[in-house]
Amino acid sequence: MVNGERQEATQSKLRGSCPSCEQEVVAKCGPLKIWHWAHKGKRNCDPWWEPETPWHRAWKDHFPAEWREAIQWSTSGEKHIADVRNAAGLVIEFQRSAISPLERMAREAFYEHLIWVVDGTRLKNDIPRFERGAKDLRGAIRSGYFMTRLPEECFPQTWIACSKPVFFDFGGHDGDHDRRSPMASGGNLWCLLPGRVDGNAVIARMSKTQFLEGAHQFAQAFPNHSILEEIAADITARREAERQAQIEYARRVRFFNATRRRPRF
Repeated sequence: MVNGERQEATQSKLRGSCPSCEQEVVAKCGPLKIWHWAHKGKRNCDPWWEPETPWHRAWKDHFPAEWREAIQWSTSGEKHIADVRNAAGLVIEFQRSAISPLERMAREAFYEHLIWVVDGTRLKNDIPRFERGAKDLRGAIRSGYFMTRLPEECFPQTWIACSKPVFFDFGGHDGDHDRRSPMASGGNLWCLLPGRVDGNAVIARMSKTQFLEGAHQFAQAFPNHSILEEIAADITARREAERQAQIEYARRVRFFNATRRRPRF
């Protein structure tokens, strides 16, 4: 906050106050790192704070300024700063750096309506792993939904057990086409939904344009439970149909064999 208004860091040594702790912050506008505000000394008012990258800034710039760096309190008085919180209460956390399982679970417990957007290009093996694993994805009942029993063959292990939807950004933009990488190109986000269906993880494909439209309007990214229930019902129906087909096949075989053995006069 500068003179009572939210302001970007625009010139070195500009001073303001942190909207969370109200302590003094200084603008850092050097030639190497993305321009940012920093508390004086090494103090941070949020233990979940991490340095912002151009990837973070590019994503956050898709949202109104008043939605960014949103302070949220729990009923117990705990306070954290969300990367983005829309008008409907959906919190979006953009994660590029490594995160411990304990901190990930703590954030998921703190923010009731949360989705993650994870940089899927952070490590050298991220895209090759996804391209290999994506070859074994099986289509689900809905278009754009897939299933796999081994989600760890597609995504980093850190994110496999999330209780909130995780969108992986493998780069690219809507309209891109790379024949060498059909699954990871084209500006698609790939979302690992929480929960399992018959031992299968459910993965959704969504364009960045679709994601941004939904993220601007809704309080949740997916009706997770209804989607998983729909897929589970489809699996059950298919198994029942297969069982009935097997019963009918066995009946026909028995009838055929009985007919062949019948004596002729």
